[in-house]
Amino acid sequence: MTVKLETLLDRSEKNMGSGIHPIVKESALEMVKRAYQEGIFVQISAGYRSMEEQAKLYGQGRLGYIYDGKNYSDLSKPRVTNAMPGQSYHNYGLAIDYFIVSDDGKNAIWTVDAKWRRVAAIGKSLGFAWGGDWSSFKDYPHLDMTGGLTYSQLKAGTKPRLISKVNGTTPPATQVESEVIVKAPAKDNGNQTIKSIQRTLNSRYHAKIDVDGYYGPHTKKALIKGFQTELNKQYGARINIDGIWGPQTKAASPNVREGAEGNITYILQAALYLEGHNPHGMDGIFGSGTEIALKAFQRANGLSADGIAGENTFAKLFG
Repeated sequence: MTVKLETLLDRSEKNMGSGIHPIVKESALEMVKRAYQEGIFVQISAGYRSMEEQAKLYGQGRLGYIYDGKNYSDLSKPRVTNAMPGQSYHNYGLAIDYFIVSDDGKNAIWTVDAKWRRVAAIGKSLGFAWGGDWSSFKDYPHLDMTGGLTYSQLKAGTKPRLISKVNGTTPPATQVESEVIVKAPAKDNGNQTIKSIQRTLNSRYHAKIDVDGYYGPHTKKALIKGFQTELNKQYGARINIDGIWGPQTKAASPNVREGAEGNITYILQAALYLEGHNPHGMDGIFGSGTEIALKAFQRANGLSADGIAGENTFAKLFG
């Protein structure tokens, strides 16, 4: 069954948060609508990020990082950003991240292909700047609308004067654009976190999948096999390791919550990331980043957002 537009809009609105600029929000939702009309199913994965949330991200992997009198140092997690609080347009509600979803809306697709770039083109027609156009580090999921203001100006309280282009028209895709983007992406263009997940599945569970940085059926099957392997090893579940989600695997699924550590927590983190909800760490430790990502996933899929991954949550992740 094809995912409904209302589902994508609802998920996107929730993921953008209450601090998003109203024109950025309006434009992002319009982008989702216009892409849907072209048969492209896109979802907003992030929007407003508070200074405290930015401090928490910046503190990962750093010793003694203090912000506003509070220690945000967390050496149990790897570094994920060089942006301190106030150095990200997300902190001012002026940036969003997006990804493509499968036709049924259940799987995130990270391939930067014709569809991905078409969404970026729609976003740019609505006034966004695209991270894929940056000359140095390219941030393909990123779109922002800054009104030409710098971080210093925004931090000083200057308000951006944004103009909505929602009532305008979307330019058609050009032939030149199509010629450039229909080519298969080079192998090193894949998502680096997905590559890390694939390497872990290969080394830990002998999955023998391609390390290409793209999430597809082979990676999902390998992740389920890893989950089944851990259920048998840790809980004596005695289920077939076939990579197929079924009633036996569901019934054997444990409750995973904050404080949990180990391979099942890693698999949960990987599954959340692959579904577009970044736990900001693939360390096998259930901390605040995993809890935030899990609750967001649960809300987006109509589950009770209790921050506990049980059989129903795993069913949504793997089913």
